Amino acid sequence: MSKKLFVAGGASAAFVIASMAALPFGPRIAFEPEGHSGRGDNKSVAELAAEIKADHQRAVDSVKSIAEEALGKAKSGEEVTNSLKEKADEALIRMNGLTEQVAELEQKMARGGRGGEERAKSLGEQFVDSDGFKAFQDASFSKSARGADMKVKATLTSLTTDAAGSVGDGVAPTRLPGVLPLPQRRLTVRDLISTGQMDGNSLEYVKETGFTNSAAPVAEGALKPGSDIKLDLVTTSAKVIAHWMKASKQVLSDIAQLRSIIDQRLLYGLSYVEETQILNGDGTGQNLHGIIPQATAYSAAFTPTDGTAIDTIRLAALQASLAEYPATGIVMHPTDWARVELTKDAGGNYIIGNPQGNLSPTLWGLPVVATQAIAADKVLVGAFQLGAQLFDRWDARIETGYVDDDFIRNLVTILAEERVALAVYRPEAFIYADLGYST
Repeated sequence: MSKKLFVAGGASAAFVIASMAALPFGPRIAFEPEGHSGRGDNKSVAELAAEIKADHQRAVDSVKSIAEEALGKAKSGEEVTNSLKEKADEALIRMNGLTEQVAELEQKMARGGRGGEERAKSLGEQFVDSDGFKAFQDASFSKSARGADMKVKATLTSLTTDAAGSVGDGVAPTRLPGVLPLPQRRLTVRDLISTGQMDGNSLEYVKETGFTNSAAPVAEGALKPGSDIKLDLVTTSAKVIAHWMKASKQVLSDIAQLRSIIDQRLLYGLSYVEETQILNGDGTGQNLHGIIPQATAYSAAFTPTDGTAIDTIRLAALQASLAEYPATGIVMHPTDWARVELTKDAGGNYIIGNPQGNLSPTLWGLPVVATQAIAADKVLVGAFQLGAQLFDRWDARIETGYVDDDFIRNLVTILAEERVALAVYRPEAFIYADLGYST
């Protein structure tokens, strides 16, 4: 898209050109006022240039005249005199000097009369140098001339707006192949507990809730003591964990990697919620009854001197062992596990392992699961395999189908779901404690 600058013909043309020449963004072009003879000291750059060009042209003509005279004499057999040679040398020297002056003056005029690097011509300069204006000037600005116009083309830029010269929409971006997935949290709590299969919707098990041990040595013929046991029937049901995504058949066909990403993300979402439910589910509605809400509160068998969080974990394991359920694992927040690993002795040496080592996290001989599913500054220690069990009614799976008008819209519904139940057999097998970092 181009813009046009138009100057009407007639007597006002000289005024318009003079006004444009006076603008601050270009060199000043002085037009001779009426009655000015062109002589005197007050001469503009344009007038000086015209005079120098005229002198240069006269010098060229002089050289031509001398050359023609010498050529004529040579043809007629006459000898070229020394005076003619001197005239030729003087004319050539003058012509060359004027040629240099003309070239230097033209460069200065192109730079606005100043030295330095050349700059872009202003709008007024472009108009004065345009073919349209020159033709109008040659016609002596007569009223019969139609005037002068100049097409000004816009500068091309990378803009994307609706403006002349905006070509940004034509620039193609660089697209890297594939899809960069989001990070996934490590899930390992399921690996600590026993798993199994179940039939039907509900799960029932009998749990021992009390035991009075009255066993004692008995003399011959004496009455033997009796012990008591208390049992409770616990009923829980399988809970469904599910979510879905909808995608078009076209995008699944066009992006080969997308289907696997959807499947992976949907299954990961199930595991993410499952781990949180195993630890923290409150048992209401469709929530599992998790381990932590049923765990036994920490109660140390003794108070160690200058106790630390590492001591607390060891005493929690002792509490589970005293309940006849030796601990098999530890669950804690990654931040707390980092604090434990960074614990140093008085000499500045790390107590837990070697920073250059790559052994699995363990503490007091027990595997450590660091997960954000447990709150910071808390620890769960217990006999996970004996104290709880996770039952799969439906294994985690992906299903695809049409919902409502998906078929006529070329849409596909991708569903991920599982159905699980959690049984916590012995709350005494799990000890839930504060590590004391926040106090």
